[in-house]
This record gives sequence, C-alpha cells and structure tokens, in this order.
Amino acid sequence: MKILHTSDWHVGKVLKGQSRYEEHKRVLGQVVEIARAEHPDLVIVAGDLYDTAAPTPDATRLVTRALTALRGSGAAVVAIGGNHDNGPALDALRPWAEAAGIVLRGSVRDNPAEHIVDGVTADGERWQVVALPFLSQRYAVRAVEMYELTAAEAHQTYADHLARLIGRLAEGFTEPDRVHLLTAHLTVVGAAVGGGEREAHTVLGYAVPATVFPGTAHYVALGHLHRSQKVHGPCPIRYSGSPLAVDFGEEENVPSVTLVEVTASTAARVREVPVATAVPLRTVRGTLAELAAVDPGDAWLRVIVREPPRAGLREEVQDLLPRALEVRVDPAMLPTPASRARAAQRAGRSPADLFGDYLASRGQADDGVRELFGELIEEVDA
Repeated sequence: MKILHTSDWHVGKVLKGQSRYEEHKRVLGQVVEIARAEHPDLVIVAGDLYDTAAPTPDATRLVTRALTALRGSGAAVVAIGGNHDNGPALDALRPWAEAAGIVLRGSVRDNPAEHIVDGVTADGERWQVVALPFLSQRYAVRAVEMYELTAAEAHQTYADHLARLIGRLAEGFTEPDRVHLLTAHLTVVGAAVGGGEREAHTVLGYAVPATVFPGTAHYVALGHLHRSQKVHGPCPIRYSGSPLAVDFGEEENVPSVTLVEVTASTAARVREVPVATAVPLRTVRGTLAELAAVDPGDAWLRVIVREPPRAGLREEVQDLLPRALEVRVDPAMLPTPASRARAAQRAGRSPADLFGDYLASRGQADDGVRELFGELIEEVDA
C-alpha cells in the first residue's frame, strides 16, 4: 500500500502580523495535487491542522475543504489533533467527517476502539492505524486509568504513560498479513526541532524515547516537529515536517510531504516530495547601507540591523525593505551590561528625568523620544 504522510499545517498562522492564508491555500492545493498524482491508499495528517485553538471561519473552511479534497483523491484519510488544535472542537466535527468518509480524532477518548482504524486497499491489502492525538501531561494519567491499565504512580513520567497507552492500543499489531501503522503528535528524544514549535511541548517531560513504539509497527507517522526527518527506533519512524516554513527559525527546512510504500511482508520505502508554493522566509543582516543593496525577491524577511538602537530605525529599515516582517537590532550593537547597570535615584526626580536615565542606559540619547514622552506626560497630567 501507499501512504501520504503530512502534518503541522498550522492553518491560520499569522507571522509578525502577516496573514499566511493565501500561502496555505496554495500549499494545501499542492498537497492535494500530489495525492491526485501519486494515488495513495491512505493519507495521514498527524496533527496541528490549525495554528490556534480558536481558528477563524476561513481557517476552518480551508482545512475541511483540504481534507475533503484529499478524500476525493480516492484515499482513505485519517487526521488527528495536535497541541495547537482544540481537540474537543475537532471531535465536534466528527459527524461531518464521518459523512465525508474521513476519520478525525481530536482528543483521547475513553474507548480504545475509537483510536483503532481498520481498512483495506483497492488491491486487498489489509491495514490498521492506531490514531493517537496529542495528550497533555495533565491528562496522561487519566487516560491511562481510562484504559484500565495499572494505576500510574505519582513519580512516573509522561513517557511511561505514553508507553502504556501505545502498548494497549497496539495489541493487535501481532496479527500477520496486515500493515500495522501508528500516528501520533509528540516529541521523540533525539529528533531535531524545526524551529517554530511551541517550546513547552517539545522539551522537559514531553520528550519520549523511540522505544515507546512497538517493533511490530510497519511505519510510525509523527507530527509536532516541523523538520522532515527519520527517527531511529525499533521500527520505521518519521516526521513528515510542515509543508511550509511556519516561522523564521525554519527557513532552512525543506517543506515536503512523505510518501511511504509498504506491505505486510516488506519494509517501508520512504521518499519526500517537496512542497514549494509557500513564500520563502529569509534572515538578512547588515547596516542600513548594506541592507539597501539586498534583493529580497518575494521572501518575507527578518532583518538583523547593525546600527545603534534609535527611534525610527524600524521605519527606516522597512522603507528599504518593505517585506521585512521583523526588525531586530544586532545584540552586538546594544549597550554593555556595565552601561545598563547605572541605576537612577527615584526620590525627588521627575518622570522625564527618570525616562532620560532609562534612555541613556539603553544607549538611546534621542531628543525626539524625550519630546514624545514629555507630550504623553502632559496628556496624563491634563
């Protein structure tokens, strides 16, 4: 059978105030075109369909249309919720999804059978997917108890709970003559972050070892980390990565979807198909004179400007580079810790004096900023 694995769409993403809706339309349109050209038996969307737990109507419309179009390609479609998604809200869409022939699992349910999906390809290959949405630490213990496993001890880790759940859900993976698949939205120890993930859900207790996955799985389709990559473990494990660079930390990533060909008796063969319809992200550095010579093309820019901080600097940069979404002063141009250490005496001093000391400590001796502050003080006094 052939599987198209994708994840981390993050529809609804706003990058430094810039909507990426039109980019997402093109990107998901290309993903659908790939499905139509490759004729997969199954499409797996491994979480983070949305960028926010409260998506706009436009974002919801785009995601539901994309899922419908993928189903219309002739493939079965299984999609799970990620840490950015609102799991219960995705579950509320299940009646629509079921009517459309789509399997949608937003959150962990109290019935293990809810997370086990069986199917047969047009050529008669039997398959089974364990679909495990993102599970927060707070609900991990409760989920273990729902499945009547051994009560979790207080000292046990998130990884312990995930291993128990996956072991329970994958009990049928010993059955021969069937392709056993698992999809989840989580962080595996040793995998490389893409650069735009939500940090609290990728570090500390949220990272699990690859050994939580059963060696009898033919393929594990992961979401959460935005860089496409293989993970070493007891079975074939892979992140598909995001089909577009979500933030500037991901500008070196190659957006793609993953195609997998596998049978019950042969190893998974994997290849990546690039998705190149999103606007590229670039970071550029230099003085104003150097930035004036930059040709950004159609990229969105993050600019690291090598000039001392001053009022109006951002506007000057954006006049030179209108596609600059983020402007930062190079840290080397900021005041030294010694200069910041000068503290002003507060007693008996006016707000204007104190603000003047603050500007001096930040290396911004700018009379224009002082005058603006003075106008604000006058408005407050009035």
